[in-house]
Amino acid sequence: MKPVKKVVFPVAGLGTRMLPATKVLPKEMLPVVDKPIIQYALEEAAAAGCEEFIFVTGRGKAIIEDHFDRAVELFEALAAKNKDEQLEKMTADVPKAGQVLYTRQQEAKGLGHAVWCARRLIEDEVFAVVLVDDLIHSEVPCLAQMIEAQQRTGGNLVAVMEVAKEHTSRYGIVEPGAEEGRLVEVKSLVEKPDPAVAPSRYAVIGRYLLDAAVFDHLDRHEVGAGGEIQLTDAMQRLIGSQPFHGFRFEGQRYDCGDKLGYLEAIVATALARPDLGADFRAVLERYRD
Repeated sequence: MKPVKKVVFPVAGLGTRMLPATKVLPKEMLPVVDKPIIQYALEEAAAAGCEEFIFVTGRGKAIIEDHFDRAVELFEALAAKNKDEQLEKMTADVPKAGQVLYTRQQEAKGLGHAVWCARRLIEDEVFAVVLVDDLIHSEVPCLAQMIEAQQRTGGNLVAVMEVAKEHTSRYGIVEPGAEEGRLVEVKSLVEKPDPAVAPSRYAVIGRYLLDAAVFDHLDRHEVGAGGEIQLTDAMQRLIGSQPFHGFRFEGQRYDCGDKLGYLEAIVATALARPDLGADFRAVLERYRD
């Protein structure tokens, strides 16, 4: 199996669940402690061995491009003040020249359409899709766990987790087949089913490894749930012609597109930091009932 080297970040959304903070600032740039959400996603992909980072952006997202560029004035100021440690860290955070690519999604037509916009940058290979809203804490990066599994299974792999029955209408849901370790055979996928008819509680969350054949189905631009072009529908058409598995990853997922999930991500990230954890825990203790 070829190693997975390309990852798509669909970041053209408006972030309406996080208004008014996202009126001007893209939701992907909201900070979790001292780094924007999107930087955690790129670092996870880089740690998994990905080398080409493809951002599907929209209007008002130019700040994302600036963030992953070299801030000349800032770097010069840090150097002049001999703040070598900060300068080294900031320099290391900038991807190498040619690693970052951008394409535009001019209309909000759904996740499937956003991924389709990156088709000419993928060519004919397995690629990753990372939804930035999902911040995952784990000893081994979630995407690295998935790539290791996909090298054994071939085909397509999606991250799954069990959710409450009443929450199945928020996710793409897997109809499971045989299970082996962390792998779950995917017999079918249903986008946001009513809890009464959901085939399981296995929800697809924001990590995917997909064969480029998915673009053959996204090319149809067929509208699905919510009046949008759904990635779930295109993935469903791959089942049967290629191996397709869900992967029950090790780690804790935080939904940073939700206000409570975002706050929890900040707390969990701060507590896990060696430089902040103890002092921050003492701060939290002051707010206990």
